[in-house]
Amino acid sequence: MSAAPQPNRPELAPATGPFPAPRPETGSAPRREDCPWCGSRRLRVRIRSHDPARRVPGTFVVDGCRDCGHVFQNPRLTAQAPGVRGRGPRGGHDFLAERLLGARGIRRRHRAAARAMLPYPEPESWLDVGTGHGHFPEAAREVHPYTAFDGLDATPRVERARAAGRVEEAQQGALTDPEIAGRLRGRYDVVSMFHHLEHAPDPRAELRAALDVLRPGGHLVVEVPDPACAFGTLLGKWWVPYDQPRHLHLMPLGNLVRELESHGCTVVATDRRAPHIPYDLTGALWLALTRSRARTALTWAGLPLLASAAALDLGLAPLLRRTRFSNAYRIIARREPARDDG
Repeated sequence: MSAAPQPNRPELAPATGPFPAPRPETGSAPRREDCPWCGSRRLRVRIRSHDPARRVPGTFVVDGCRDCGHVFQNPRLTAQAPGVRGRGPRGGHDFLAERLLGARGIRRRHRAAARAMLPYPEPESWLDVGTGHGHFPEAAREVHPYTAFDGLDATPRVERARAAGRVEEAQQGALTDPEIAGRLRGRYDVVSMFHHLEHAPDPRAELRAALDVLRPGGHLVVEVPDPACAFGTLLGKWWVPYDQPRHLHLMPLGNLVRELESHGCTVVATDRRAPHIPYDLTGALWLALTRSRARTALTWAGLPLLASAAALDLGLAPLLRRTRFSNAYRIIARREPARDDG
């Protein structure tokens, strides 16, 4: 881990009304001409892409801000879009990661993320936001055996995670829901968001809600794809973290650091090495095969190529983690006690 980098980019005023209301008749919000993070109008198209599974029809555009580096789907798809309603927030990314890395690889990643909290006080209570089936809490309990893990997810999967004993309490819904937020306020020593913020319509609101349910002195752990990753430029629409239409926002490290600091947090650690997921080349090949009309036949025929790409991803991972090809980062921030916290 390393201390948070000091940004050298000038501060920009935040956008006003950053997330416009959706248009129910189209299932998307209006296309915007400014960055939802900083308000700059200096945008450029990064990619145009289709849903590889064709569950959501249409072409999706991902724009990037030339000033602050924020990357976002534009126009933004909403839950009213055909094929989107009722789908879990982590579906595409987690499914592909599990297919390419396997259950053991995912479990190793979960344990490594849990070990990142070992330098800090042992938490009594931990909320995993966007927990899905609760696989992270299950693995993290091996590292923190005396911690009570709860899970929150938008889908009924969290209830199944509770039934399976992976989480102690299950919260179904959104952390930004006032009822849920009020019930959980100030309750947790740690809140984790692993590959969750990129699915959120309003990432800033998610961060505020996460800080509200933390106790003073508690820690927020965030892992997200890194839009500054060189693979994003090299692979274009075949880069897995673009994951259209599920990923709505990709936020540069500096943007999240400044946002957390603006809420009185201390960023105690950042890490671009451990969160790297070795699947960029394999994922690009897999997406290219599955987007073909003859995807079933090509996927089977391409299995040897996929195996070779996976071996290359894994072999290069120790080197790529130390370069601009690292595809994700982690932030650990401490919520500092406010004056009225006593």
